[in-house]
Amino acid sequence: MLDVGCGCGFPLVELAQRIGPSGRAVGVDSWKAAVERARLKVRVHDLHNVLVFEATAEKLPFDPNTFDLVVSNNGINNVEDADRSLAECRRVAKSGAQFVLTYNLEGTMREFYDAFEAALAAHGLHDRVEQMRLHIQKKRKPLEEMKAYLVKAGFRIASVAEKSFVLRFSGAQAFFNHSLIKCWFLPSWKEVAGPGDPAALFADIEQRIDASAAESGGFAVTIPYVVMDTVAD
Repeated sequence: MLDVGCGCGFPLVELAQRIGPSGRAVGVDSWKAAVERARLKVRVHDLHNVLVFEATAEKLPFDPNTFDLVVSNNGINNVEDADRSLAECRRVAKSGAQFVLTYNLEGTMREFYDAFEAALAAHGLHDRVEQMRLHIQKKRKPLEEMKAYLVKAGFRIASVAEKSFVLRFSGAQAFFNHSLIKCWFLPSWKEVAGPGDPAALFADIEQRIDASAAESGGFAVTIPYVVMDTVAD
């Protein structure tokens, strides 16, 4: 099996343990630090059926028709070229192989983005509002668009399940200091904010988040996502 965009090792390590020593699990990610962490987890768990490569989804370093199962947990939505990446997933998948992917949908963290947009407008950064929307569109493609990419790449869609969960924080400080936010989201939000010192802008966002938290007994962000189960034709 192949995990595209395996990050720090989930679900790669879990799936490697599920398939057992008679199977082979392979992970790829373009982030060097994540690849090193995934390899560390492989060693800690004493797994001998796992290989982790530093590579991009757009150019997978494997022969055609190699894998029986391909998975991507919030990986395809973070690539530079989703069309090419999915074509590569199909190239390395055997005919009849299963390809399961998940990704966050457009409304992810809508509560934060509402505060972000309001702060941008209050600071006169109206052009950055459009940048924020383009950022969301790039990272969280509409479901029908992703379906079209999959079909074009040569996958038949077996099932689609839309779900959601909620992350709750005591307030802005807890939200911005959480490792998930600091590592995966905050850098791109600062890029969206544009050049210069974002301190005043983010202080405004924090005030808006804390005001919401005071009213609601905490700050909650909703994470809608989709699970797509497909078959390589």
